[in-house]
Amino acid sequence: MVPEGRRVSELERLRTPPVKSTGTAMVRAMERVEEISAFALGRVNLSRVPVNRLSALARYGQLSKAQTIERAPEPRRTALLTAVVRQLEAQAVDDALDLFGVLMANRLISPARRASDRERLARLPQLEKAARILAKASKILTEELDLVAEHEADLDVGALWAAVEEAVPRTAVAGAVATIEALVPEDNGSAEAAMREKLALRYNTVRPFLSLLGESDALGAAPAGRRILKAVRHLPALLRRRVKDRPLLPWEIDAELVPAMWKRAVFSNAKLPQGAVDRDAYVVCVLEQLHRALNRRDVFASPSNRWADPRARLLDGPRWEVMRADVLAGLSLTEEASEHLAQLTRGLDAAWRQMADRLEGAGDDAKVEIVVPEGGGRARLSVDKLGAVGEPESLTWLKTTTETMLPRIDLPDLLFEVRSWTGFLDAFGHVSERRTRMEGLLVSLVALLVAESCNIGLTPVIDPENKALTRSRLSHVDQNYLRADTIAAANAALIGAQSRIELAQMWGGGLLASVDGLRFVVPVKSINTGPSPKYYGYKRGVTWLNAVNDQVAGIGATVVRGTPRDSLYTLDTLLNLDGGVKPEMVATDNASYFDMAFGLYKMLGFRFAPASAIFRTRGSGEPTCPTGRRRPPGTGRWRSSRATR
Repeated sequence: MVPEGRRVSELERLRTPPVKSTGTAMVRAMERVEEISAFALGRVNLSRVPVNRLSALARYGQLSKAQTIERAPEPRRTALLTAVVRQLEAQAVDDALDLFGVLMANRLISPARRASDRERLARLPQLEKAARILAKASKILTEELDLVAEHEADLDVGALWAAVEEAVPRTAVAGAVATIEALVPEDNGSAEAAMREKLALRYNTVRPFLSLLGESDALGAAPAGRRILKAVRHLPALLRRRVKDRPLLPWEIDAELVPAMWKRAVFSNAKLPQGAVDRDAYVVCVLEQLHRALNRRDVFASPSNRWADPRARLLDGPRWEVMRADVLAGLSLTEEASEHLAQLTRGLDAAWRQMADRLEGAGDDAKVEIVVPEGGGRARLSVDKLGAVGEPESLTWLKTTTETMLPRIDLPDLLFEVRSWTGFLDAFGHVSERRTRMEGLLVSLVALLVAESCNIGLTPVIDPENKALTRSRLSHVDQNYLRADTIAAANAALIGAQSRIELAQMWGGGLLASVDGLRFVVPVKSINTGPSPKYYGYKRGVTWLNAVNDQVAGIGATVVRGTPRDSLYTLDTLLNLDGGVKPEMVATDNASYFDMAFGLYKMLGFRFAPASAIFRTRGSGEPTCPTGRRRPPGTGRWRSSRATR
């Protein structure tokens, strides 16, 4: 029902995720979790219902209007509402924790770090002046002490100070010492400690949702996170504490949760009485520990899809013993771990020896050499600049001839023709999984695909005179037929058709895949985007990770927030491909590299090959790309033609 004075139904309100990253938005997100959990449908035993059937009902209910569910006959309406609310509960918890992560990263930690860096840069001239004064004094002291030691004479303190004061006044030396003591404290990690002092000033950002977060039943903890979760449960009591009347004492908090970088902010606030604890700093310290524990899943949520306990999904005990042989055989891990490591070691050793032999055989003609810095240090690989390969006349003729042979047709006609070859439009089924009797469905689908792919909206493709192209029809088809799963199924049909083309088979067998990201600025408010000064100019955006095989077919894609380290997201993309042959080798840029990724890819049957994005020339060290083009300054990508890509 639509309440009086509202424009949307209660179901639609609960389905709407948060979009703002503020403390009050976090409060509303937590209240949404409590409101959906109050229906208690997550505790209904549905073990006898097939998982796929429950997911289909939830997907249909999520995409349907509230009025459509209301008009459904019983018991279908009850089944739809139950599936929808159960899924909504997990989504609401995920949205709340996503928003918490955005708040901690973008509203607390990053601004505090920038403020701390600005303050340190502002004090740098004072530090340089003090260092110059002490350097002069230290030089004279060292010289005088060396003379005393050389002649074995008695140390005359008065003469020593007189020699120092000839270069630097004693008051200047004392002032320089005081300046350095203030700007460079004795504690380790002074820069991190200063950043935490700035972070403690952000208490008012998190204060609105402390009670709801501490009292939430959705959070759970593994053994490594129980102490942190206990401290989070204590936050509502600290929020109600009037610290002005009764300061917080060290025995009232868990001091072991305060790392060294936080001790100055928590225990040494000059504005508080001696021995008192800064409540605001301690609260933010606990929230930072919670943020890290959530990322490690030492603290998890239930019900949840993205923040759930990964240990709960692992097979253990009798169930693992039953599945063990099949799982290990599927991963080709039937031998002992030591034997697998020995095989990898032998392969790596053979590769190094082969490269050394090839370099030695090439002699002075080698394009690669290992450069060891003078005086030792880490060796590096130096590669000669690779020149661009020119296009032969036959290739130019082939391009011109091919372009003249291609007919000039409209995009919709092209889609209809490709459909006649592949049948890919048949993959767009109704969300209810029922067969449709709608006339002109293919026309509506093609119009929507053109509107989506060209980013032109519905207005240019609407035709009130054509029933299949009216706004209401297009809106209905867009809502019920164009989904991520149907687009993936349609793409699978195109991938299969591409692999059967003789020319594509000459390019490769589909066993090599390249995964890279395209960045897009997102102009609307969303908690599922991330800022990046390098790619978005301090705006917010997403990265589209796209997997392309050596038959030049896009076999899968994943959208991730901002610009994260994408090794595991790349692996997630490869484990959820739309279609095609499973690739054996995966090429990425070297931003995806870390040691554990090699092991994960190897266990799952992939060869991880992070390639260096640049080849450095000897001498100049200026980066170039394999085609010989220079990289544009200030960019992270090569400027190349479509044919080069």
